[in-house]
Amino acid sequence: MAGSSAVWAAHHASCRPHQPSSSSSHRPRARLLPLPPRRGGASLARPRASLAATAAATAAPVRTASEEAVYEVVLRQAALVEEGVARKGAAARRRQQQRPRWAEEKEEEGLRGWGLLGDAYDRCGEVCAEYAKTFYLGTQLMTPERRKAVWAIYVWCRRTDELVDGPNASYITPTALDRWEKRLEDLFEGHPYDMYDAALSDTVSKFPIDIQPFKDMIEGMRLDLWKSRYRTFDELYLYCYYVAGTVGLMTVPVMGIAPDSKASTESVYNAALALGIANQLTNILRDVGEDARRGRIYLPLDELAQAGLTEDDIFRGKVTDKWRRFMKGQIQRARLFFDEAEKGVAHLDSASRWPVLASLWLYRQILDAIEANDYNNFTKRAYVGKAKKLLSLPVASSLYPLIVAVPEDPEAVLDPLNQATQDLQVLEYHEKAAEAYYLKAMAYNHLGKLDEREEAASCFQEHITALENPHNEEDSLAY
Repeated sequence: MAGSSAVWAAHHASCRPHQPSSSSSHRPRARLLPLPPRRGGASLARPRASLAATAAATAAPVRTASEEAVYEVVLRQAALVEEGVARKGAAARRRQQQRPRWAEEKEEEGLRGWGLLGDAYDRCGEVCAEYAKTFYLGTQLMTPERRKAVWAIYVWCRRTDELVDGPNASYITPTALDRWEKRLEDLFEGHPYDMYDAALSDTVSKFPIDIQPFKDMIEGMRLDLWKSRYRTFDELYLYCYYVAGTVGLMTVPVMGIAPDSKASTESVYNAALALGIANQLTNILRDVGEDARRGRIYLPLDELAQAGLTEDDIFRGKVTDKWRRFMKGQIQRARLFFDEAEKGVAHLDSASRWPVLASLWLYRQILDAIEANDYNNFTKRAYVGKAKKLLSLPVASSLYPLIVAVPEDPEAVLDPLNQATQDLQVLEYHEKAAEAYYLKAMAYNHLGKLDEREEAASCFQEHITALENPHNEEDSLAY
């Protein structure tokens, strides 16, 4: 998922590729959310290496054209957030004055927004729960306002992605994307078209969110309409920013930076960007065979050539020593991006860390699965089992304070989790139930309620056992 705007105007003219592709199929995008920073600042977080020498990527990088373009967007969003911090009172008043008139009118009527804004946010939450289960449960640890805002952003990103990857993708034209971008501009001005737009319009009126990353994501959709080859990693990097890196820039203003963080705002956004790039690179490496069958190659062609590989090798789909060496380098680069992203977790607002860290830890395992498949991503899909996914989450007690912080009102976290575990008693949703009990255990641990923590942890383990032994479940777990 990802996009472009004012800064993009100058940026896009020089970065768009030039030769249309005959393929009309598109690749799935990483649906992740952002991670924060490394201290210090000005250099854009991009662990890059010309795969011939990935290990040497620690040298001070010189930004390429694509990096410069993305960097401008990072600076713009960081400046917007810093303005809100430096002039919090004035900025808050200004944002309130700029709130959509329909929102104020409906509030006066006792309704929270256009067509019942509360219902709009609830629908966004339902979509998030259906398509991003682990992340959705993680959002239950956020404050209600942040939780709803993240849902609204997620739904807009999903709808944008569905334009070129959904059932009607073959009918989507550049003109249709232009209309979608105009609709985006309208909702940022307080003129939503439907209930989902209304939720996002309300969100951007409350948080210092810039329109540019949203526009850039739409630009990524345009790119996918006609481009099926990437000559260099620089081109691929820009694509990954468009369709995934932008999500971090959209959501960090909502998730918030820890008040006691000494990291620069810019570095927080750099780390968020790094997570998006890492996840999309992982998607690409996982789906090489699937993309090839659609006539698409999302690997740097110059690096393939350096490895002695050709497009025909991709389409033949045979795992060779050359391919293994090539894939090792590609995986190493993706891990560098994950490492960059992980450094920033502690700088996010504490209530927002868990869903971000869970996304990072779970997605990174796909790279391990590719290795376990002997680098056969032509005919085998790298898969992380449900039990393994849940057991790999950050359970070490030393990480609890880092990834979980219960808000001032503990019930804001525990009420939705209690409701979730009750609802799951009537469904065969061991994965969801395990996730919910896991979150409850972390919350109780943070509150110092050890008996409740142990009870939740025991339920978590029971559901993990059911996942590992699906044919030997006790009746008590066969919900």
